[in-house]
Amino acid sequence: MADTSLLDDDRYELDTGTVRAILDAVEAGAADQLAELMTPLHAADIADLLEQVDSDQRQEILKLFEPGMDGEILSEIDESIREEVIETLSPEVLGEAVRELESDDVVDILEDLDDAQHEQILGALDDSDRLAVEQAMAYPEFSAGRLMQREIVAGPEHWTVGEAIDYMRAHDDLPDEFYHVILVDPMHRPTGYVMLGKVLANRRETKLKSITEDTFQTIEAMEDEAEVAYAFNQYHLISAPVVDEDGRLVGVITIDDAMVVLDEEHEEDILRLAGVSDESSLADKVIATTKRRFPWLAVNLVTAVLASLVISVYEDAITKLVALAVLMPIVASMGGNAGTQSLTVAVRAIATKDLTGSNVWRVIRREVLVGLVNGTIFAVVMGIVGVLWFGSPLLGVVIGAAMIINLVVAGFAGAGIPVLLEKLNIDPALASGAFVTTVTDVVGFFSFLGLAAWVLL
Repeated sequence: MADTSLLDDDRYELDTGTVRAILDAVEAGAADQLAELMTPLHAADIADLLEQVDSDQRQEILKLFEPGMDGEILSEIDESIREEVIETLSPEVLGEAVRELESDDVVDILEDLDDAQHEQILGALDDSDRLAVEQAMAYPEFSAGRLMQREIVAGPEHWTVGEAIDYMRAHDDLPDEFYHVILVDPMHRPTGYVMLGKVLANRRETKLKSITEDTFQTIEAMEDEAEVAYAFNQYHLISAPVVDEDGRLVGVITIDDAMVVLDEEHEEDILRLAGVSDESSLADKVIATTKRRFPWLAVNLVTAVLASLVISVYEDAITKLVALAVLMPIVASMGGNAGTQSLTVAVRAIATKDLTGSNVWRVIRREVLVGLVNGTIFAVVMGIVGVLWFGSPLLGVVIGAAMIINLVVAGFAGAGIPVLLEKLNIDPALASGAFVTTVTDVVGFFSFLGLAAWVLL
């Protein structure tokens, strides 16, 4: 049996040799060679390539490879460069590409484009497809109605396995990917669904109603897509019917779309925790990136000023005992790191709905106790450092006590602040970092310098 630990971690990345060959073909203007290199690639890999090169190289690739562009590549391309790609393609190529896509993929593309490009793409669709896309676009952004595809396979509750198979064989307009046959009542309300595997495994006379799945759940069209993704992940769904306000079937959401949303939510939380806009990408220009990051750096400047004000209060103490200036960043830094650890755990738990009103105080208590234990351990370490470095047992006691205080406060703030912000309907991932950093810096400096002024001077 092969040792999978020996496999390269980058085996799913684009081979650098292939990328170099593609760029050489582009530089030489060799369209046939470029097509030979790119056609075997998966659409996702081609999208990655277009995202990784600079704008000029991207334009040249698109001009030479335009006949090979298809809808799947458009769907995979990051929204940060999708508009540029669409502007580069000819109307004929663009029209052919979007006609290959399911309605949900077309909607996903349209969401990031201007009105003129909307009309360009909608005009390339058949009347029925255009109507389906326009109806989906009428739902609010980030709703299940936007996420769903209108192409569905549904039939009446009285169908047998044989009738379902005959229906699917007789229709060539079925979705490219689907997992269930949805059963509906006379009012077109979904009442259950049957896995395709069960359709194939049972005899023709078997009633579909007798082999429906226990996991059947419906999604309301107005439901937030983040909640939809959570439901798919929580209940292990692979598809779910979408219903309107009257409970009638209007579409279906499949697991691939739900997982894209889940991935976007995770990415958004990570970026926001770092104070970076969730719209950021590697393809962004310098000015755009600067504009997005500047506000958060400005917030950090304000918090740094607050911490500096605390230091200024003890200016005389620092002047008399230079060791305080050497050691005080250690206390603040340890508190900041401990707070970030608790903060990350809390924000993730809130996002996955694991941190609720029933266990919030238990979680906060745990983080405080972790801070107390870690603070005590590092207090002993820093106490010894204070004695060996500066020859002052009292200085060791002061920094040790300050370390305990700051790590306990860091645990409380790191877990408590995200919960409080969530109660106030403020995104914890967006705002928690600045608050936690401010608390740990201020408490760290205040406790260390305050104790030093009281005990040592």
